[in-house]
Amino acid sequence: MKTDKLFYQIFINQPSLIAELLPDIPKDCQFEYTAPVIKDTEFRLDGLLTPISEDNNLPLIFLEAQMQKDDKFYHRYFAQIFLYLKQYEVKRLWKGLLILRNRNNDLGSEIPYKILLENNIKRLYLEDLLTRENLPSNLALLKLIVANNSEIKDIGKSVLNSVKTEEEFQRQFRLIEAILKNKLPQLSTEEILIMFDLKTATMPKLDAYETLVKYWQDKAKEEGLQKGMEEGLQKGMEEGLQKGMEEGLQKGMVEGLQKGMEEGLQKGLRQGESELLIRQLNRCCGILSVSLQEKVRSLSIPQLESLAEALLDFQNISDLEKWFESEI
Repeated sequence: MKTDKLFYQIFINQPSLIAELLPDIPKDCQFEYTAPVIKDTEFRLDGLLTPISEDNNLPLIFLEAQMQKDDKFYHRYFAQIFLYLKQYEVKRLWKGLLILRNRNNDLGSEIPYKILLENNIKRLYLEDLLTRENLPSNLALLKLIVANNSEIKDIGKSVLNSVKTEEEFQRQFRLIEAILKNKLPQLSTEEILIMFDLKTATMPKLDAYETLVKYWQDKAKEEGLQKGMEEGLQKGMEEGLQKGMEEGLQKGMVEGLQKGMEEGLQKGLRQGESELLIRQLNRCCGILSVSLQEKVRSLSIPQLESLAEALLDFQNISDLEKWFESEI
């Protein structure tokens, strides 16, 4: 399974899972999820959760999912962490979260890292969840990854039955679908709906970029909504007054205001998405030049969404430049 992108989806959609797995993390702590490249090496971190707060007592969290045997895993994992701390001159606390299939995988000698494993690292063994009942819905989702096919239906139904709102239902279904399609690639969305006795009408409206795009759009709305409202109000007033002179002041004001608000909101949303995307690219590829930043800002929303999906595989600036050559 492509577990790195799968866990990206899970933690972006269910940020509260971090506090459940690491109890000393405040429940309201917000993180930015990235997968930075460590320069001058071939190391790429599976996931780095960086607290948005500037409080240095809130730790970085180095997330790694390892489902197979790898007798060099611990050597590589800790080398990545300390190279990252050195290259980025980190000045805050850090913790590690390892998501492992079971306790039998040979991940190499633990002896050199005994103190770190006991104090800084939380290891979650997914197969340990199989014997646990009445799990919180977030942990039950992780249980799906290693459950037998015969248990999938009951676990998935339990997760869906625990939700309280339509929005939460749609979010949980998207994650269940992502897990099952990684686990059983031949399954279609329709077959998953049938498995859980759901009508087609309840199927989430997914696009090609699923949770990644939704995450950025939500963030972009926070940054672009205010600007869009202001621009839309101004434009709406102007168009509304003009139309009102021609067809009636009241009707023109309503129609012009609505159109201006829509156009202003769209523009503000695109600006917010592009700025957020530039920050992500700075982290994973290195600092972008002014010309590259302007190129990103000139992209349409569909192009920004396409770049959002592609950047998960970027390692340096040249990957971004190649993307512009092939897509624009």
